[in-house]
Amino acid sequence: MVSPLLRFICYVHLVLLLGISVPVLALNSLHSQVDKNPALAGEAITLTVTADARLAADALNYRELEQYFRVMAPSISQSTQVINGVSAHSTRWSFTLFPLTSGTFTIPAFEINGQRSEPIELKVLAETASANSTDGSRELFVEVTLNGSSEIYVQQMLYYDVVIYFSGDLQRGNLTEPQLESAEIQRVGQDVEGSALVNGVRYRTITRRYSITPQRSGSFTIAPPLFTGEVVVRDTNRFDYFARSKTVMQEAKPITIDVKPQPADFNGSWLVAGLVTLTEEWQPASLELKVGEPVTRIITLSAVDVASSQLPDINQQLPEQLRFYQEQPQAKGAERSNRLVAQKIFTTAIIANESGDLTLPEIRLPWWNSQTQTQEVAVLPARTLQVTGGNLATAPIALAEPSLEQVPNVSPWQWNYTSTVLLCCWLFSVALFALKRTASAKAQVAPVEHSRVPFADKLLRQACKTADAKLAAEQLLLWGKAQFSPSVKSLEQLAQLVGDPLFTSELHKLAKQCYGKQQEPWQGITLYQVWRSWRPAKVDTKNSGLNPLYPL
Repeated sequence: MVSPLLRFICYVHLVLLLGISVPVLALNSLHSQVDKNPALAGEAITLTVTADARLAADALNYRELEQYFRVMAPSISQSTQVINGVSAHSTRWSFTLFPLTSGTFTIPAFEINGQRSEPIELKVLAETASANSTDGSRELFVEVTLNGSSEIYVQQMLYYDVVIYFSGDLQRGNLTEPQLESAEIQRVGQDVEGSALVNGVRYRTITRRYSITPQRSGSFTIAPPLFTGEVVVRDTNRFDYFARSKTVMQEAKPITIDVKPQPADFNGSWLVAGLVTLTEEWQPASLELKVGEPVTRIITLSAVDVASSQLPDINQQLPEQLRFYQEQPQAKGAERSNRLVAQKIFTTAIIANESGDLTLPEIRLPWWNSQTQTQEVAVLPARTLQVTGGNLATAPIALAEPSLEQVPNVSPWQWNYTSTVLLCCWLFSVALFALKRTASAKAQVAPVEHSRVPFADKLLRQACKTADAKLAAEQLLLWGKAQFSPSVKSLEQLAQLVGDPLFTSELHKLAKQCYGKQQEPWQGITLYQVWRSWRPAKVDTKNSGLNPLYPL
């Protein structure tokens, strides 16, 4: 039997023998190299660091490179080779470097586990040297230009064009946006592909446009976008038809602009644009109004080289003889001929209260012309309206005769069995009032609120905006049944219940449009506005000393 001591000694010898037979993965060398030297400004440089051992990915510290280069995340690979029973291991780090400036730089020595690589002196040629290259060595570069002057006013839009030139096969790419402090930057239109001849070399081009609107004055530098992509590399001398790709990275020159403040002598809401216009449209087109009949005035404010959010509101200053309902202004923007165009639409329903000639004052909107650097004024001329008919306050309102269902001939004070039952219920409510004084004292007759059923509100608005008289009538009758009584079956009945002359007039027009023999153009905007502003008459309960029979 083997003693425990002998067994332990055998285990120790076995471990020592195994340790001798396994090769030690020691680091003996560390090398670094670049794929080009000298390099052109704006070119991507590939730095490779190789160690003859299997090492962890974070064993190499490369943060010192960020002092002179923009460093992309490294790719790391490990390999093992066995030759004649001898294993060889390696770890490789591959960096893509982008020089921040031109000049001569020293890529520092890297150190891992006491092993150091040799430093590399790298020369980066200036941009002018690379721009004069005519041998086609520049396979890709980026340029930026300003469409206009570099001296602008605050909130003035300028256009910033980015052009990518490439001579090879561009497999994929990514372009960052330009950066400017305190500015709104927006992409304009779609990318435009083309071609250009630069120093005798034919390049394909991709052009992208941005709009930049500074929000405060001062001197600023536009940080250019950075392009990173993959280009296909083919070795035609070796008939290598299996393409490989390499990473390229290019950045254009920064541009400095001077943003001036708003001129001190400018009066009005500050608006700087290439062009500003004011136009109006009337529905119906005739300028002869009738008392109580609505017309729609649509004013459009248009501006070039302006974002829709920059357009101000306008003040129409309508006379007191007019009653009007103004919708929420609608702002929108679009791209036309590679420039931004913004519009703001003001829609107003106008109703004349009395006959005679009414003058709408002119509308003036001062603005700053970015082309001529002068102040101008967009003007909508004054307009005189001829109003015919009597005053709205004294205009007769023709209502249909009430139906028998609404006004019964039987006197409401006739005593019958129903009256006996109601009297008992009333006596019961009096007793209940005596027992619960506090609770009943708070009970009041609440006026009927404006009941807008969700489906009626939505569909009624749609019908009025699209001039769908039939749909508008259907929705108003549904609303009338929910608001007043299920017995409401016609627009004439509803007109008797609303108690508003203007609302009643609009209901009669709708009924005439739906059931009349002669169909005329009908606009539902005013009907929808008066419906929204309608409120039921309050019930006077001050003189009532008793609670209602059936409290709500």
